[in-house]
This record gives sequence, C-alpha cells and structure tokens, in this order.
Amino acid sequence: MTEGNFVDYVKIHAKSGKGGKGSVHLHREKYIAKGGPDGGDGGSGGHVIVRGDKNMWTLFHMKFKKHFKATHGGDGGKSRSTGSDGTDSYIDVPLGTIIRDADTNEILFEITENQQEVILLEGGKGGRGNWHFKSSTNQTPRYSQPGVDGLEGWFLIELKL
Repeated sequence: MTEGNFVDYVKIHAKSGKGGKGSVHLHREKYIAKGGPDGGDGGSGGHVIVRGDKNMWTLFHMKFKKHFKATHGGDGGKSRSTGSDGTDSYIDVPLGTIIRDADTNEILFEITENQQEVILLEGGKGGRGNWHFKSSTNQTPRYSQPGVDGLEGWFLIELKL
C-alpha cells in the first residue's frame, strides 16, 4: 500500500553560506614604486529563506529533499575587488505553515501571506581585505580577515490544518 501525497509535517536541515575571506594583495604597476595594499573584501554568504506560496497545499515536495544549503561567498581579489555574494536558497511552503526549532520546539514564525519571505538562517559576513588595515604606522599590512561561518540547524515544518 502506498502512502498518500498529503504531507503536513517534515523535519529538515538547513545551512546558510559562509562568507568569503578578504584578500591580501599589494598593488604593483610599472611606474608606481610603492603601490600599497589593495586587497578586496570577501562576499557575504547566501541566506536560507522561507517563502509562502498560495498555490501549494502540501509539504510533499519536502518529503524526499530534506537538506537545504545556500552557497558560500566568494573571496576578495586584487584592486579592491569584492568577492561575489552567495546565492540564497528558497524553501517554498504553503500558507499557514509553522516553522519550529527542532531542539527547543519553539515556534520561530508562521507564513500567512502569499510571497511572504522570512530569513530562516542568515549567511556569514565576508572578511575585510588588507586595504582596510592600512595606517600611517602599518603601511603594508600582510593580513586580512577570514569570512564568518554560516549557521545551520534542524527545523520542524508543520502545516496547520
């Protein structure tokens, strides 16, 4: 006997993207002897976003896909080039859906309107490049910041009947 196609309770794992690391780069040109630092910032990681959809009526599409992951931010580059931002991961749910934390069973939010978007997990912030750390006493910094890690966790998604 096969199961029905109406699913109203799913446990998922979500992970947001890590921020990119800042760049350590020193400017070099043929006729500029001491160019100085010009490392760019890292891009921010992607968010995991829950979005309401009035055309959906069940959580069946999440029965077999239980892991949602956003992409990481790109690393900074030379000439103060900022890394690319990570792409967001969207989880479409029907209206009247409650999202809970799986560990504490606390209600985080409820989706009640069409195209309502709520950030479930924020992506990590990108690190700053060595261009931000220059000063009169430290004219050639050879360090930068790493990107901040993204968040992850288990969540319960429940459709109110």
